[in-house]
Amino acid sequence: MTGATAAWSLSRSPDRDSVRAGVAGASSERGDGSAEAADLDTALRRARDGDERGFRELWAALQPRLLRYLAVKAPGVAEDVAAETWLQVVRDLARFRGDADDFRAWLFTVARNRAIDAARASSARPVLLLPDLPEPATTTGSAEAQALERLSTQDALRLVATLPADQAELVALRVIAGLDVAAVASITGRSAGAVRVGVHRALKVLSTRVAGVQPPTPPVPSSQVSSSQVEVQ
Repeated sequence: MTGATAAWSLSRSPDRDSVRAGVAGASSERGDGSAEAADLDTALRRARDGDERGFRELWAALQPRLLRYLAVKAPGVAEDVAAETWLQVVRDLARFRGDADDFRAWLFTVARNRAIDAARASSARPVLLLPDLPEPATTTGSAEAQALERLSTQDALRLVATLPADQAELVALRVIAGLDVAAVASITGRSAGAVRVGVHRALKVLSTRVAGVQPPTPPVPSSQVSSSQVEVQ
């Protein structure tokens, strides 16, 4: 049974261990990334009608961003929380109303609530375990966001994790998850203005730390220096 099929089958017989295994194992199904280019609105309609392929396309398009967000929000238990998130989505999908953007906001709202529940249930201090995932695509065009995008996934997540928890979550939702300001405001209970200001300030802080994790520019060998660059004595 494939990972997506395992998750989808939970609508008939929910089992937490099965969905965790399904979510962890389905990465091999993403293929050449065609799911990311799929029409999510169409996939959502098909999934709500019980089409397993529609659900698989939703999972393949959104799971990588979900895991990157949870690496910040629920370090150490990101995959478990993601499994619980998709389990709830499968159970409640028939009652969901809205388009693909609404679904993305709902998915991350469920994930956030599950992460909060996991944090409350955990008595030990979590350890930051970062998944080896594709590079995140940013939705903001600022120089600070572009600097963050140039880092590897692990370096970027490590930097985000150095922020205060509330700022780290704003960056994770806005930049890493790719949600718009209105969705982030709704999920976190803040105003749109507060989200914009918070993300801007957080990215400013991160931009000052980017240089510390980027390799220095190697010096130019003397043999490659032109005669016009050599000072004449």
